[in-house]
Amino acid sequence: MISAGDFRNGVTVEIDGNVCQIVEFQHVKPGKGAAFVRTKYKNIITGSVLEKSFRPTEKFPTARIERVDMQYLYSDGGLYYFMNVETFDQIGLTEDQVGDSLKFVKENEMVKICSHNGNVFAIEPPLFVELVVTETEPGFAGNTAQGATKPATVETGAQVMVPLFVNQGDKLKIDTRTGEYLSRV
Repeated sequence: MISAGDFRNGVTVEIDGNVCQIVEFQHVKPGKGAAFVRTKYKNIITGSVLEKSFRPTEKFPTARIERVDMQYLYSDGGLYYFMNVETFDQIGLTEDQVGDSLKFVKENEMVKICSHNGNVFAIEPPLFVELVVTETEPGFAGNTAQGATKPATVETGAQVMVPLFVNQGDKLKIDTRTGEYLSRV
């Protein structure tokens, strides 16, 4: 149990049965009345951000989030299969659980599976990936004053905006958090 007076950024607690992470907190001691803690917290499962004030003595159970390194094996129909490389246990997740977190992840790459009480709520891909361009229009470096871009499809099927000099077959380094092109490899 953790009291509201002990809140810090990044702490995960259960508030009203939901797993939440503290984004911001502020201890407020008005001139008249009791002190309180103004918090902004994010529901980890739904992603919604809420603001609420608590008395510093209110207690909440701490939520234990497990992050396990797993290898993405393959997708079959509506299921995506992952394997724990230490225990060789395999799990299958639905499209709803996966969302678009695997759009830059190839088969046999490592990802982090985040779960709470055995319920998977997020998949964290590696921060940077290297993918080959499978389709893009030929670009001509012309008289552009600014960095002009064009769409390109990479080997996982995702679309990325790339500079005009990138050609089909080039290997790119991509930031998975923003989906931005970083460099050629």
